[in-house]
Amino acid sequence: MICKSMRILRKNRDMEFEEYLRLKKIDEETFGKVDPARYTEWKELFVTMHPDSFTAQKKFLINEIRRRYHLKEDFSRP
Repeated sequence: MICKSMRILRKNRDMEFEEYLRLKKIDEETFGKVDPARYTEWKELFVTMHPDSFTAQKKFLINEIRRRYHLKEDFSRP
């Protein structure tokens, strides 16, 4: 787990984790309820890096999570 005091704030903090999940068509609410440990781990990791780096690191896991917790409606564009 990443300690709060050790978190690195991203220079380009233009995207929140929740928005990232919507763009990846992942239902944030279901993901957080069914797999809270992984959700929390990913959320803490996401704030330490650029979204593209996060995607590269979690690429194959993102596809698995998207299949499990697919967002039913398209909210990718607010």
